[in-house]
Amino acid sequence: MAPPCGRVVLFPMPYPGHTIPMFHLAAVLRSRGFSITVLHTELRAPDPAAHPPEYRFVAVADGTPPELVVSEDAAAVLTSLNETCAAPFADRLAALLAEEGGVLCVIADVMWYAPAAAAPELGVPLMLLMTSSASSFRTFMEYPLLLERGFLPVDDAQKDTLVDILPPFRVKDLQRIDTTNLYSFANVLANVVAAARLSSGLILNTFDFIEGDNICRIRDELSIPVFAIGPLNKLIPLVGRSSFLPPDCDCLRWLDTQAPSSVLFVSFGTMATIDAQEFLEVAWGLAGTKLPFLWVVRPSLVRGLRLHSSELPSDLQEEINGRGRIVSWAPQEKVLGHPSVRAFMTHNGWNSTIESISEGVPMICRPCFGDQMGNARYVCAVWRLGVEMEVGSVLQRAKVQTAVEKLVNGEEGQNVKQRMRNLRIEAEKCVSKGGSSDTGLRNLVDSILSFGKC
Repeated sequence: MAPPCGRVVLFPMPYPGHTIPMFHLAAVLRSRGFSITVLHTELRAPDPAAHPPEYRFVAVADGTPPELVVSEDAAAVLTSLNETCAAPFADRLAALLAEEGGVLCVIADVMWYAPAAAAPELGVPLMLLMTSSASSFRTFMEYPLLLERGFLPVDDAQKDTLVDILPPFRVKDLQRIDTTNLYSFANVLANVVAAARLSSGLILNTFDFIEGDNICRIRDELSIPVFAIGPLNKLIPLVGRSSFLPPDCDCLRWLDTQAPSSVLFVSFGTMATIDAQEFLEVAWGLAGTKLPFLWVVRPSLVRGLRLHSSELPSDLQEEINGRGRIVSWAPQEKVLGHPSVRAFMTHNGWNSTIESISEGVPMICRPCFGDQMGNARYVCAVWRLGVEMEVGSVLQRAKVQTAVEKLVNGEEGQNVKQRMRNLRIEAEKCVSKGGSSDTGLRNLVDSILSFGKC
């Protein structure tokens, strides 16, 4: 029997920062009566048991060489995934079309420029989900001009120069991945933007109050519907588990024992790495703040090592004296929403940034690569919701302590806290009935339903 509203096929990119918002979107669409089918790569395949039983999961062979997967050459990995998944994705989609009820539309991660092209070729409307900010997609669009004008590659002598075509960015804030070829990366972004122009709509995990200008520019320049429906994490609780590691939920009980607004939460996301010396510097810096802290140290965070709190030097453990808790992974949304959390030291991936905003937690920004530098620029210079530790600098205990002191005890920190409280209210207004994101979601649902009338 066909589902009440019809079937929507989702195709997430196999990275946690991409799958988390896609599964948030899945939960939202499911709550609106749509049937959800998830096409996914064999690489980092989701566990169906961790999701609602109504979701259907269908594997797409990716064939990406294992040695490439573990490399840091992002452009090569993305190119390979697009090339190897295009035909298998088309085959899987054609098979779904042959079933009763068919497919209303495909919603693919915006980075799937090659496989997604199969949808319109098979007569299925295609929408794309941008899992980063609107300003990040604007950067995608302007990348050829950034190269032409000489803003990229980054020249250290010009790193503080303002980029007039993408304010408020300085050259050092521009999106790039230093472990991949800049021109190969630019080619990937060009393909992404070209695919978006031919789609039936672009979905953004952001909201008008913070990115209204960028949203309007994207809508005007692409001439396609653009649906800003974020923060996705505030629209509906996530059903199931989309994180790539099992979260340590005991840390929530530990947070329950801490004083209100007292704990530093530290996490550098799912992909960033630091060396062993930086790890120790951060640990000593956190210890030196004399504040309780919860630190996510995933197994791959420290290059070449797998560390646990019990392996910290004895003098460091003595200094921490039970004030710190180290976990391999944490239920981040719940942690940020806990009343004991005072501030968030983050790499400024977009999920972390928008989750921090939606929970009203000020940020200590230490971006690493990609869109993170631009996100940190907006956080610190435009929205003024945090303090920044210099991108590319070696993490040092004194820098950690200074940043924490500035945010927690200084006058600027009090102002940041108030601005963050105000912005949290604005985020809640956006997702409430009649708010801009609620309206965007209703327009998205109406658009999807209209595909069934064609």
